[in-house]
Amino acid sequence: MIGSRAGTRLVGALLLAMFLAACDGGGFRTAADRSQNLDGYTPEQIFERGEYELSVKRTDDAAYYFSEVERLYPYSNWAKRALIMQAFAYHSGKDYPESRAAAQRYIDFYPADEDAAYAQYLLALSYYDQIDEVGRDQGLTFQALQALRTVIEVYPDSEYATSAILKFDLAFDHLAAKEMEIGRYYLRRQHYSAAINRFRVVVEDFQTTTHTAEALHRLVEAYLSLGLVEEAQTAGAILGHNYQSSEWYEASYKLLTARGLKMRDVGNNWLSQIYRQSIKGQWL
Repeated sequence: MIGSRAGTRLVGALLLAMFLAACDGGGFRTAADRSQNLDGYTPEQIFERGEYELSVKRTDDAAYYFSEVERLYPYSNWAKRALIMQAFAYHSGKDYPESRAAAQRYIDFYPADEDAAYAQYLLALSYYDQIDEVGRDQGLTFQALQALRTVIEVYPDSEYATSAILKFDLAFDHLAAKEMEIGRYYLRRQHYSAAINRFRVVVEDFQTTTHTAEALHRLVEAYLSLGLVEEAQTAGAILGHNYQSSEWYEASYKLLTARGLKMRDVGNNWLSQIYRQSIKGQWL
């Protein structure tokens, strides 16, 4: 019996070696070249071929072999493993739509599996890794935030939750940066009302990001330019209460004192409401 099992393993190893040699010799670099009949190989052998392709950075070929495991042996445990590896291979090759599709299939088919958290994380990364500059459309950022939130909320005890929280915060900061970029654009062109609307979004909706102090300073600038002294003073008061050590506080202090104004809560505008909340510790 032992000898029989050893012989089976040897035959399997020889078949795999022949398989690898045949594939390397034939190229198999494009879909059109992948004409070899894989029916004679076990799911493990095809899976190992996919792993080999990954090891030599041929991610598209790796994804192909993993997909063949799924196609030829759809109800096997190897198919499940191959599906998550498809998502990984596509992501490694920066084919984000295909990576996302494979990851979503895994979540749909195996929602309770231990790798479901990783599939959801890969799905989130397929959006997140495309957020490369502030000037791009922010739709991907919103989608990344939604997918990362799912990792955090659905799989809070997984090893990916901490990384998802960090990336969520960075993506959230990225959205605030976009609002600031547009607001500064309007401010430079003296479109003060449009600029105020952008900076207000940062102060109200992105107050936990690194951009809040600058947004308050820009509000001081914009409101002073419009002659809205009470709003400018109140924005300065919030800076003084929450960001007194920042460069933006110093800049606003100089602007206001140069006009004989103080950083204090005046009137009953939207900034006054935020100031009163922050004094009570209910904001920031």
